[in-house]
Amino acid sequence: MNKIILLIIVSSLMLAGLAGTFLPLVPGLPLIYLAFLVYGFFTGWIDYGFNFMLVWGIITLLLMFLDYYTGALGAKKYGASPAGIWGAIIGGFLGVIFLGFLGIIAGPFLGAFVGELLSGKTHTSALRSSWGTFVGYLAGSLFKVIIGLIMIGSFIWQVWR
Repeated sequence: MNKIILLIIVSSLMLAGLAGTFLPLVPGLPLIYLAFLVYGFFTGWIDYGFNFMLVWGIITLLLMFLDYYTGALGAKKYGASPAGIWGAIIGGFLGVIFLGFLGIIAGPFLGAFVGELLSGKTHTSALRSSWGTFVGYLAGSLFKVIIGLIMIGSFIWQVWR
């Protein structure tokens, strides 16, 4: 495969992965890892090897699980019910569709708030739970963005050193 075409494909996967670190339902870090696999496959693994792939594979898997945990941990710490957590997930998805970039932030918060109200909580309690969901989501997203940038940086370092 032509090296320029390969780099366009790999860069596109990495950018989509980086966007996926804060967009709901887009597998951010796994897309960046997929870019590693694609590049390695088409170049014969000359720029990085098994250890590089193993370390980033383990980190990617761990962070996929941690991602769900941070949102739930923030929600639980502030007293969210399962309805609030589901509301945050649905709100995050719908927020991006209908509100674009603003929906990334507002969607999970509003979704958790509506979910809590539907589960019978008071406005004050629902607001507290949605704040916790938002804080957990934001912390998890920030962490994933940082790791995604480190992954991309390590790839660039391995390929162009």
